[in-house]
Amino acid sequence: MPVVVSNCSNNYGPYHFPEKLIPLTILNALAGERLPVYGKGENVRDWLYVEDHARALDLIIHRGRIGETYNVGGRNERQNIEVVQRICEVLDDLLPADRPRTELIEFVSDRPGHDARYAIDASKLENELGWRAQEDFDRGIEKTVRWYLENEWWWQPLRDSYAGQRLGLLKKATA
Repeated sequence: MPVVVSNCSNNYGPYHFPEKLIPLTILNALAGERLPVYGKGENVRDWLYVEDHARALDLIIHRGRIGETYNVGGRNERQNIEVVQRICEVLDDLLPADRPRTELIEFVSDRPGHDARYAIDASKLENELGWRAQEDFDRGIEKTVRWYLENEWWWQPLRDSYAGQRLGLLKKATA
């Protein structure tokens, strides 16, 4: 069976479910609610704008070699606290509030086994297929914040029906 595999770093952008760090931070900050950050916010993630990921997948489908695996990364490594602070800055610029939104940051206990760093080496994709991320983090995060500001019709029903709990956790089977 002809197969080409891709692995990616953390995606962000429009339509990102509110459970995740970036949309949760945007929406909580808009509502004036606390902005939970695990530990001291030192966990590092490589952020990949969703449209860059889509372009990479298209390239891999059309030009990738059968049997190969390609990593897709944004080369935008940031500590979680930096991400949250940047979102607060963008929101404060676009939609000023009574006080800086960074005052809403609250450090919470980290999840057990949570990795300190997620990163990916996309050099094979870059070197073999000529792909490069087009969106740097600051531009991408501003586009993302603007999208959430302009698309309440999409996220508000989710916020109304979703209590903010972490999804995807396995529940223990009961006897």
